[in-house]
Parts: sequence; C-alpha cells; structure tokens
Amino acid sequence: MQIVQKALALVGLLSLCALFIYALQDAPTDENFEKKLINDYNVYAIQVPEDLNFSGEPMPIKNPDILERIDRELLVNTYWQSNGLLMFKRAKKYFPVIEPILAKYGVPDDFKYLAVIESGLTNAVSPAGARGVWQIMPATGRENGLEVNDNVDERYHLEKATEVACKYLLKSKEDLGSWTLAAAAYNAGNAGVSRRLEEQGVSGYYDLLLGEETGRYVFRIVALKEILSNPGKYGFNFREKDLYSQVPTYKVEVDTAVTDFTKFAQQFGINYKLLKIHNPWLREPHLNNRSRKQYFIDIPEKGYYN
Repeated sequence: MQIVQKALALVGLLSLCALFIYALQDAPTDENFEKKLINDYNVYAIQVPEDLNFSGEPMPIKNPDILERIDRELLVNTYWQSNGLLMFKRAKKYFPVIEPILAKYGVPDDFKYLAVIESGLTNAVSPAGARGVWQIMPATGRENGLEVNDNVDERYHLEKATEVACKYLLKSKEDLGSWTLAAAAYNAGNAGVSRRLEEQGVSGYYDLLLGEETGRYVFRIVALKEILSNPGKYGFNFREKDLYSQVPTYKVEVDTAVTDFTKFAQQFGINYKLLKIHNPWLREPHLNNRSRKQYFIDIPEKGYYN
C-alpha cells in the first residue's frame, strides 16, 4: 500500500513540475510574444503590377507619385477583407446585368468597377442626393429620360440607370478625350475636370492636382479591378456557391394605377417585401400613373423564396 501511495505522490510531483515548466515556457515574454505575432498573422507589402491600365489606357507606374497612390488603394482594399468579400459576392450577382449594357453602348467593360466604388453595388443614398448603384443625381437622371419623383425613381432601376451612366460617360469621353478623364468626370463633372486641365496646363488625369476624392477616384477603380480580377493573388478565398446570384424573374406589364402593391404582389404568390427587392424603383406602396405610362414590374420565378 505504501509503495502505491509513494508512486502516486511521485506522479503528482512530476505533473506539477511539468505544468510549471510549461507555464514558464508559454509565459508572454517579449521574445515569444513577438514570435507568435509573426507566426499567427502576417501582413505583407503588396507588389504593384507594372502593367496596370484603365480601359486600355496605361497607368504610369514608374512615376513615384503614381506608384504611391495606387499602392495605397491596393493596400486599403486588400486588407479591408470583409468589404472585399462582399464585392466579390455582389459582383457575381450584378456584373452580368451591367456588362452587356456597357458593351451595347461601346463603353469599356472596366467601367463596371466604377459602379463598385460608387455604391458598393448597393442602392446607396448620398448626402448630395445621388441614388442607386450608379449614384445618379436627380437632374442627370431626368435629363437622360429617367422618371424621378416620390412615387417612381428609376435611378434605382439597374438596367435603366446603367444606360444613363453609359450616355454620360460617352459624352465625357467625347468632351475630354480619354476614358480615364471620363471616369474622373463622373465624380467631378465634365466642366470641373475641363477647368482644372486648362488651369494647370496639362492634358491627362495623372498630371492633375485634384481634391482628395477625385484625386483617388481612378486609382480606387483600378485597384478594385485588379483585386476583383485576381482574388487568389490578393488572398481572397471562396467557392462559386459562396457568391450571390440573380433570382430569375419575369416581367408584368402595368399601364394603369396600382392602388395597393401588397395585394398586387399577392396575386403572383409573393409578398410586398419581395416585390420591392426586385423593383426598388417603386418608391411607394402604390403607383399613381395618371398618364397611363407603360411600366414593367419584375416578379420572381416560383420556387426561389421558400
């Protein structure tokens, strides 16, 4: 019996010694704390590609000012991981709608990334009054044929708003001479960019001294283009099924007033919320339509919302 007790005591003593040694080894000394930081999480400088361009117009990376500015945008958008993943997810849903409209108007495909930085591919609302994925101002929308009022606001209609953005960009390209300047003008206006070019005696965006927002604008677009085109290179990992997709819809023609969209939606087996998700341009729970205008309302196919 005494032998057993001594053996158990020895085992207990050895266990205590081992715990004590382990505790000392794992104590947060400066040396091993720094080692854990290095091994557990790494932040890397990003190698800026030498062949960056916007709509085929090269970015002069060898210019040290340009290099620092694009480096900043690549870093900010690479290490803002949650936002980056959301951009990948939403791009899968909305780019297939935007891309063919850009192609139809002859606007370079790179301009879909302008929509990314304008709104994060959401129906954003700006303090200045811009609305929708393309952040169109009320006057610009009306000038280009959109209905903009409290009842109907087609700036929230993705297809129609994309067409307006294309018209604006084509006019900017015609006035300013390059797609890069056209992109800058989407932020600062054609007149504003033209005035700065004349005042500073230069002809290109990369030679202009601009305010903070417009000065970063094209760099942000190019950075998002680079990251969204090369997810693995910048550390973004996802499966195809992790991305968002459009729910198929069919169109219902309406050329009269609708007094109650809740009841209208129920006719098609959906609720008011789903009707609004697919038709954010309908701003009120009814449609006035005194002029008997023809509208097309998107209704989701059956079986996608359970």
